[in-house]
Amino acid sequence: MAFLELARKRKSVRSYRGDPVPREVIDRCLEAARLAPSACNSQPWSFVVVDTPQRRREFVEAAYSGLHFINSFAKEAPVHIAVIRERAKATARWGGLAKGVDFTLIDIGMACEHLVLQAAEEGVGSCIMGWFDQGAVKKILGLSRGARVDILVCLGYPKQQGPAVKQRKTLEEIRRYA
Repeated sequence: MAFLELARKRKSVRSYRGDPVPREVIDRCLEAARLAPSACNSQPWSFVVVDTPQRRREFVEAAYSGLHFINSFAKEAPVHIAVIRERAKATARWGGLAKGVDFTLIDIGMACEHLVLQAAEEGVGSCIMGWFDQGAVKKILGLSRGARVDILVCLGYPKQQGPAVKQRKTLEEIRRYA
């Protein structure tokens, strides 16, 4: 599939069928994420996949309860991926300090975009979420107190197929040549 076609096809999916996503498909999505660019080639990410029914039930109750109920639609997704922020290389950290930018967040964003684009290529729906109970997620995954889980990505086959209905600014609204 041509890249622009893939970018147009990808959408945030909030309603999933119960069918499992094969681990080979998940691994191809993670391989795409692994290949994402990062500041100073730091690759400041790791991924924890929750895809077995029992663990998924525990995980979604921890992640999307209480104040985080707004993302409860994700509970029906068969796969949840916790994106862990790892320590960046010193050169990336120094550059980030000099510019006042946390490059690891940019890097993780690019890795997640690669992941969901590959998912779209595979016919798998996805949704990237930042609103969840990070403390509960860290506890259920057995992560250290200092670990950072900035993003969750859920994957699954969409209940409804069809073209993405996206509200996007026009090229003319966002482009300016200097």
